Amino acid sequence: MSEARFPLPPEAVMSEAQRNLAKKIASGPRRTIRGPFIPLLRSPEMGDRVQQLGLYFRFETKLPPALKELAILVTARHWGAQFEWSVHRGFAVASGVAPEICDAIARDEMPKNLSAEQQLVYDYARALLKEKGVADALFARAMQLLGDERVVDLTICVGYYGMIGLLLNTDRTPVLPGEASLPPLNG
Repeated sequence: MSEARFPLPPEAVMSEAQRNLAKKIASGPRRTIRGPFIPLLRSPEMGDRVQQLGLYFRFETKLPPALKELAILVTARHWGAQFEWSVHRGFAVASGVAPEICDAIARDEMPKNLSAEQQLVYDYARALLKEKGVADALFARAMQLLGDERVVDLTICVGYYGMIGLLLNTDRTPVLPGEASLPPLNG
């Protein structure tokens, strides 16, 4: 992957709105400005709204961390979002997703040995991304296993990280040194 199209602007050339957003991001739980937050500085008002939604998904969602990270990996794989994959693969493993599951998703293969909840999240995220919706039986299964609030969170999580993946791809955000990257898709 080549150099990012939207490099971090020097603070001296940032507008006041950009500096405020940068400070807000760096002083929060993320502690740094990287990945999608660099290009988002170009549109500080929208960038602030996006980063606030991201804070919810990173730190507050009612989805258990392993399920959330599984959904993010499926989304990153779908969009071929290298930076998103490289960061969230580590978060997924740390939250309890087996490395073999991550590796299968990276190869765009059905993972083996998923729990019922993991299988649901995998199927649900794939359906949203590939079919642009979920069938009635899958929705019923999601409601039974997760309930209303978590189904809404799961749906929007896939959409949010899809948006972020597209931004990262547009920027050509490079993978962090030493982090895993996705193999190319076959076809």
